[in-house]
Amino acid sequence: MRLPPFERYIRGMQLAGVFILGMLAGAVLLNSLFVAQFEALYHTKNELESKLEQYEQDIRGLNQYKNQHTVIKSIQLRLAENNGKRTHLDKVTEAELIKRVKEDLSIFLGQSIYEVDSDAKFARKILERKVYEDINGKDYVVELQTVLLADNVLQIWMIALPHAKAPAS
Repeated sequence: MRLPPFERYIRGMQLAGVFILGMLAGAVLLNSLFVAQFEALYHTKNELESKLEQYEQDIRGLNQYKNQHTVIKSIQLRLAENNGKRTHLDKVTEAELIKRVKEDLSIFLGQSIYEVDSDAKFARKILERKVYEDINGKDYVVELQTVLLADNVLQIWMIALPHAKAPAS
């Protein structure tokens, strides 16, 4: 049996191999672009869902207290800087942390604005070094920096720091 001379086909096989490697590299590149776009879409969706939930809560609260002019109608939370540097949290973690803190502070909705000084002290005592566990796999400690009441809105600036668990013994 006679074998064909493959020396004639070496250049063609090399070109076919380079073409197949190029196809694989292109597929990997397109897939990574698709994953990056999908991840950005996922984060945007989560951020918009948290904003929608926040707006719905604000609307319910404003409708509930629309005829009362001397009560706290809504709570706005903001993350502040800690000694000139801000803890970098992704939007999903930040939204979940704000949601949990807002649940703790929801007792102030409907309270008189004239008692804000005692309420602020009470809020500090509630949240003093409080640990919020398992927010996207991490724990955070929240400290209130500033509490301000303007136009029936309780505005609070807080610091969120990662919490290191004590070693198990």
